[in-house]
Amino acid sequence: MSAVAVIVVTWNSAPVLPGFLAALPDGMAGLDWHLVVADNDSADDTVEVLRTLAPGATLVQTGRNAGYAAGINAALNAAGEYGAVLICNPDIRMRQGCAKRLVDSLRAGVGIAVPLLYEEGRETPHRSLRRESTVLRALGEALIGNTRAGRFPALSELVTDPAAYRRPTRADWATGALMAVSGDCLAVCGPWDESFFLYSEETEYCLRARDLGYATRLEPTAEAVHLGGDSQVSPRLWTLLTLNRVRLYRRRHGPLATAAFRAAVLLREASRAALGRPASRAAAAALARRGALRATPGP
Repeated sequence: MSAVAVIVVTWNSAPVLPGFLAALPDGMAGLDWHLVVADNDSADDTVEVLRTLAPGATLVQTGRNAGYAAGINAALNAAGEYGAVLICNPDIRMRQGCAKRLVDSLRAGVGIAVPLLYEEGRETPHRSLRRESTVLRALGEALIGNTRAGRFPALSELVTDPAAYRRPTRADWATGALMAVSGDCLAVCGPWDESFFLYSEETEYCLRARDLGYATRLEPTAEAVHLGGDSQVSPRLWTLLTLNRVRLYRRRHGPLATAAFRAAVLLREASRAALGRPASRAAAAALARRGALRATPGP
């Protein structure tokens, strides 16, 4: 079996990196692997932690807060030869044998494999599978919420059917906290899109891979814990996530469809802002501004 490159992008990740590194040997059991970390100019002790706890890792220092996709590309360029890559957030904790199960599932047209993700302290898996954005799905989520709308595939991006998480399931895209990508898929699809500083880069990559014949599939026997981020509570990050959703839609559709999609997303955020959600208030204000969909800078 060819070596697997474990790709990690860090930015002020010192608090979570030791736990990631401690879980790595069990998570990578059964594979020949090497760790490549791209650090986006961390201001904390991330680099020192890595050099102390993983002295054999390849470290790429980008010299700037370059964004997640740029960090992935920098790490891939330094990874040398590999048969597959495992792209990980540093707040992932892989369970025993997770990576091998993912890599072994990269066959029969599957270019991207994702595990069952669990939030810390919860016993039910995170709903990580998604459908491609449409105007109707955006409207369904705006009017009845993505969880309720998720029961109807035409009305929500979110895949909520519990059965989908108990069997190998193909999806348009999936949460990108941990994914295995085949070498063939990477060679055909090329670099990650660095115009998405954060959020939607995994969506764009999965959709691009699908367009080129490589499916994204959940492998339910592979499991990992995701400590999670703060996009749900941070107005700044939620705004970036929301704007990038619309930016990606605009790249794949015409101006009229994009205007309808933006209006549906704005309706969703405005309705939640009216219920007192500060993150949605910030996102709605940004969506309503002229020129909001130009290339969005990082936070």
